[in-house]
Amino acid sequence: MILNRMLTMNDPLLNYRESVQASARRSVKNALPPFMVRRFTLLTLRVLLTTFAALCLASCRKGGAGAKPADVDYYTCTMHPSVKKQNPTDKCPICSMDLVPVKKREVTASEGPSVETSHVRHAPDASRSTLHAQHEAGAARESEAQPAEFTVPVERQQQFGVTYATIEKRAFTHAIRAVGMAAYDKQRHWDYVTRVDGYVKKLFVFSRGELIEKDAPILTIYSPDLLATQNEFVDMLKMRDEAKANGNQAVLQSTDKLVESAKQRLNLWNISEKELAALEKSRKPQEYLTLYSPFNGVVQDIGVDQGRKVMGGDHLVDIADLSVVWVWAQFYQDELPMLRKGLPVTITTSSYPGEKLNGKISVIDPFINDAMRTGRVRIDVENADLKLRPDMYVDVELTMDMGEGVAVPVPAVLPTGKHNIVFVDKCEGKLETRFIELGRKYGDYYEVKSGLNETERVVTSANFLIDAEAKVQGALKSW
Repeated sequence: MILNRMLTMNDPLLNYRESVQASARRSVKNALPPFMVRRFTLLTLRVLLTTFAALCLASCRKGGAGAKPADVDYYTCTMHPSVKKQNPTDKCPICSMDLVPVKKREVTASEGPSVETSHVRHAPDASRSTLHAQHEAGAARESEAQPAEFTVPVERQQQFGVTYATIEKRAFTHAIRAVGMAAYDKQRHWDYVTRVDGYVKKLFVFSRGELIEKDAPILTIYSPDLLATQNEFVDMLKMRDEAKANGNQAVLQSTDKLVESAKQRLNLWNISEKELAALEKSRKPQEYLTLYSPFNGVVQDIGVDQGRKVMGGDHLVDIADLSVVWVWAQFYQDELPMLRKGLPVTITTSSYPGEKLNGKISVIDPFINDAMRTGRVRIDVENADLKLRPDMYVDVELTMDMGEGVAVPVPAVLPTGKHNIVFVDKCEGKLETRFIELGRKYGDYYEVKSGLNETERVVTSANFLIDAEAKVQGALKSW
């Protein structure tokens, strides 16, 4: 009875139950014998004690160590963020992993303008200016917010498959590959055309691709005009000899001028100095004009046949020296700034697998192809064995020394569009998110401009899982 009275004083529900039970007892007392009434009273007391003990036990459990802290909003799984639980002892229903707490967000002036605005309606102007200052301060804090440290237990990192790499300085080399086409060297190419009217008397080469040595005859041309000019030249030489013998200086000066004029005319008609010296010595005009090769080369084209009439300007023979060839290669516009004149280049072709030819950049075309966004580069290549032929496709490769610098592995960088993020190891499961500035990419590494130092360790695998963990723990508030 004393216990019942104590419960009645502290709990309205028990007070109501007590009144109901008293009414029931009175009804039972009037209807049952005395010994039955005593048994009923003891049974009722036992039930009330059991109910009170259960309520006390539930209350103790609710306020014990397993209860959700006040600053925790809910519990979630880092692998499945859609899972939200209120009990910290629950497991993820998808992967059965332990859940992690998600802290409640603190509402700032910038995040909750509607709450503050309701007070501003009845506040003086000073309060409005204060609220405006709070908005600006909140925006400034958010813009200056930097990533923070967070903790991922070592066991969980092992489950994720996290690996690390140490930041160190490396020697950077950059390789560029392109395709090109071989072409003859225009400085080693000769295109013969007719300078006098006449007839092709004889050909010494007959087809494209024939090899020809320097000073070897190519063809002979019969020209009446050329023969007449040679006769005039011989007559001028005789007149000069007679003037010298007679000592007539006036006639000698005049004939000297005529001899030089005839000699220049013959030079313009492809008569070499050697042939003129032989003509001046023999005084016998030649009926045929013979053209000779100026270098060792290959016949590229023949435009005439024996006996054909030719006129001034007609195409006769093309000869090319292929001991040195050009390779015109196409490079993308972002690769052109790295090229310079004299840079060594390696040339390969599928026609000769495993063989490499060496060349050097000689010309960088300043104009860009508007369709392919590429620029042409001319490479001079030694071709003594004539392995490279005009119009042959080749592969071009350049390897450049780009100096030394701090390098980070490519898999360690998590690009977000606005920032490049890495996760730095702080030992014992602690990680730090870090914004870094990158330079060029060299193979499997990026050059680090700022944000990382030597000997630091960064995560190189499972970055997205670590990123999800950082998001849950609030280490990365925004990208």
